[in-house]
This record gives sequence, C-alpha cells and structure tokens, in this order.
Amino acid sequence: MASNFWFLIFALLAIVLFPCALAQPFAPAPAPASDGTSVDQGVAYLLMLLALVLTYLIHPLDASYNFL
Repeated sequence: MASNFWFLIFALLAIVLFPCALAQPFAPAPAPASDGTSVDQGVAYLLMLLALVLTYLIHPLDASYNFL
C-alpha cells in the first residue's frame, strides 16, 4: 500500500515537472520590416522632385523678363 502511495506521488510530480523541463523559450519577435529610413528617403525624393519642377516652372518666367 505504501509503494502505491509513493508511486502516485512520483507520477504526479513527473506529470507536473517533466513538461516544464522540456519547454522551449518563446521565439524572439521578428525584426521590423522598415525602420523609417526608407520613408524618410521617399519624402526627401518627393521634395527634391517638387523643387526641381518649381525651378523649371519659375525659370522660364525669369528668363523672359526684359531688362531695359
């Protein structure tokens, strides 16, 4: 009878402790797809394009002005 008691205690401990021993840690979070530099670079390109277009729109008006 006593051996059944110790077997029951051992079985309960094994059921509780062995899955914890085999557990694996969580996987790390994936790296962000974009850190914002590509967005900043896209905004910079758009602003440079806008400056170029405005320069070529304003330049013919300035060149056609006659200085007397």
